[in-house]
This record gives sequence, C-alpha cells and structure tokens, in this order.
Amino acid sequence: MPYEWNTPSDTSVRQQMDLWPYGSLPNKGFAIFIMTTFTFLSLPLYAVLGTKVFWGLFPFILLAIWGIWFALRKNYKDRSILERLTIRDEQCNLLRQNPKGDTQSWDCNPFWVRVHLHETGGPVPNYVTLSGNGREVEIGAFLSEDERKALYQDLAQTFRDYR
Repeated sequence: MPYEWNTPSDTSVRQQMDLWPYGSLPNKGFAIFIMTTFTFLSLPLYAVLGTKVFWGLFPFILLAIWGIWFALRKNYKDRSILERLTIRDEQCNLLRQNPKGDTQSWDCNPFWVRVHLHETGGPVPNYVTLSGNGREVEIGAFLSEDERKALYQDLAQTFRDYR
C-alpha cells in the first residue's frame, strides 16, 4: 500500500499517516529500460552502418530515446507528492507537499472530522475527502480505486475510534 501509519516519536501525536503515489519503476529499472530500448531501436542501424542512410536515421533514434527519457523523468517528478495526516489530541492536520515544492495545509479538531467517499462526481471514482472547520479537502486522489476504498475504511475507522 502506498500509505502507512507511522508511530511518531513526538508523544503529542496520536497517529500519523503518510501517503505517496505508487512508483513502479525504480531508478535501476529506468536505466535498464532506457538501455534496452536504445539497443532494440539501434538494431536496424547495423544494416546501414557506414552509409549516408545511417546518419539520416541516427538522429531520429536519438530523438526517440530522448523523448522516452524525458517523459519518464517528468512522470517521476510529477509523482513526488507526499501527504501527511497528523492526528493530535486537539488538532488534526493534513499537509500536502506538491511536486513543485509548494505545500498546502488543512487543520481541524479531530472530533469534528468527517470522512466522505464520493463514488461518483469527483475527479476520480471513489474520491475520498475529509471535511471539518468549514472546508472539505481531498486525500489520496493519486491512489488507485481499490486503495482509495481501503483508505476510506481505514480513515473512517480511525476517526470513529477517536470519537
């Protein structure tokens, strides 16, 4: 699961949850994929090695490899999201660190927090939100549909137990 409950060292924190997007391609896998793609795309070049056709095709193969590399790196950067839900005795805080480095924060008394599962009508199916203090905020929108359902159950039980 791309979220986990942590046991913080700070004694004032009752519970803390970190959420992040699932990363299926680690850096080693990225390097292997790029090298394998380059190898397979360059195989046809061996037939025209030493001719003018080689120099006509070579830039396009390099451009294709660069395009794949750029797209995968951009995707990796866009997945660098971290959401941290911290529950204290008198305060609940949701902090979201976006890929560009900016942060968003939401605070509420945990007694008044309500967890909602919007099966339709949200930007994604089974959209999970927390409401309280006059605001409704999303949590875990980057998770898969099944993970959002599990997150909803987990959060609903946590806040039910708090009350």
